[in-house]
Amino acid sequence: MEEYPKLTFPELFNRTLNRYGDSGAYAFAGENPISYKEVNSRIQALIAFLEKINIRPGDKIAILSSNMPNWGIAYFAVTFMGAVAVPVLPDFSSTEVGNVLTHSETKAIFVSSSLVLKIEGYNSDFLETAILLDDLSLIFSKNIQEKFDPEAIPVKQYEPGEEDLASIIYTSGTTGRSKGVMLTHKNISFNALKGSKIQYLDNNDRFLSVLPLSHTYENTLGLILPMLCGSCVYYLRKPATPAVLLPALEIVRPTIMLTVPLIIEKVYFNKILPAFSEKLLIRLLYKIPFIRKKLNAVAGKKLMKTFGGNLKFYGIGGAKLNRGVEKFLREAKFPYAIGYGLTETSPLLAGANPKKTVFDSTGPAIEGVELRINNPDKETGEGEIWARGLNVMKGYYKEPEMTAEVMTPDGWFRTGDLGVFDSDNNLFIKGRLKNMIVGASGENIYPEEIESVINNFQYVLESLVIQQKGKLVALVHLNMEELEKKYQHLKQDMTEKFEEKKEELLRELQEYVNSQVNKFSQINRVELQQVPFQKTATLKIKRFLYT
Repeated sequence: MEEYPKLTFPELFNRTLNRYGDSGAYAFAGENPISYKEVNSRIQALIAFLEKINIRPGDKIAILSSNMPNWGIAYFAVTFMGAVAVPVLPDFSSTEVGNVLTHSETKAIFVSSSLVLKIEGYNSDFLETAILLDDLSLIFSKNIQEKFDPEAIPVKQYEPGEEDLASIIYTSGTTGRSKGVMLTHKNISFNALKGSKIQYLDNNDRFLSVLPLSHTYENTLGLILPMLCGSCVYYLRKPATPAVLLPALEIVRPTIMLTVPLIIEKVYFNKILPAFSEKLLIRLLYKIPFIRKKLNAVAGKKLMKTFGGNLKFYGIGGAKLNRGVEKFLREAKFPYAIGYGLTETSPLLAGANPKKTVFDSTGPAIEGVELRINNPDKETGEGEIWARGLNVMKGYYKEPEMTAEVMTPDGWFRTGDLGVFDSDNNLFIKGRLKNMIVGASGENIYPEEIESVINNFQYVLESLVIQQKGKLVALVHLNMEELEKKYQHLKQDMTEKFEEKKEELLRELQEYVNSQVNKFSQINRVELQQVPFQKTATLKIKRFLYT
């Protein structure tokens, strides 16, 4: 921290420029990266362009775009001049985009060509200019017709302060309406610096970015953190489907990746586990712990090769990782690491290096952050996780009452998550406080833990446990493709028989789950969820839609 007189983005960037100016900064997979010196020239030219369209310190500038090198350049240009970036999730509907632009009083917006339709027809008293992020050309401007000049330099000098707003990030939220989280230069800079203490990084490291930059997880740890260390970030031109991701992994050979649980869970359940289930002999041998570990170690080597062979940090955050998948990753010696955080905390609160992971835990609080369990249960030690540190948000934009609900007068942030510490101060997340179900006799039931058991059952893709009329009901989305493949002969001959097999599978699932959980977490009914659950940007199920 003492290396930086001020915790602001320009301060961080200038240090990187002096150390790693000639190193690669950003590129699409398979293309040559532009250097940090080139990035700086583009940032300065873009600041000059923003000056011409009357952008001033404190103005709100939205970024609605898929990931690309210009995303970071726009973000830095806005924040370096003391304006406020408003990243908008690409998955937001046109209505949600409009709500964000109106609520934030956005004066200008950068939008990628693939998302321009989402602002068509939008009008407000505030929005004056729209810029195509792909090439920085004007889409429209109310009063000015300027062109971006790559050789231009700013007229003014800007020095944003540590406590100045850098960003307002609107949460996708699994519990309803979005909130505008106000994060300062200090909040995000501090968090990125402390994140760099978990894993050593330098200009030889390569990130492959697969999560939206508009989400605080990727924003802080996938944009600011690599910039701090002079690392290079590669982006995908198309969504991260297997057909796009696998060739990119081979080309980029990343050393660092930041993902959500669903990505590695899909790999495990769709590719790895079936290989251990197809033949009876292998299936039986896999049940023997000693042999299972050997088989998982072999699978781990293949998995490393799939990810390019150079991976040293595979970060997983945004939701709870399936226990069965984590068990495999440990035995496979795959370099995974779990992190825990929230948008309101910039985001990282706890995490560990791949060499120090503890099963089912997020690891300890990161350096400089205080975590505590408020009002812990006398028997279990469980309670709501509270956090305090320089990474905690300034508050919710225009929502003082909502801010007061989550912030204590002495600076503690109520996370809304339930957890417990072990004797080594490793944090274990139990679930969301709002999701917790109180049983008939007052027991605390954590649906996330039951779902983890359900999701380990063959053919289950995802699940949601809810309470209906005092009973626990599991909504289950099955891998119909695999199921139809297995019972293809039945489906062709007798649809009725195939339906019977599905019902039989759901009954087996209920028996399996109830044999694995305590008596007050028993499932009363299993219902088939025909279509995938709706999800947030970090691929968490939007529970409020189903409860």
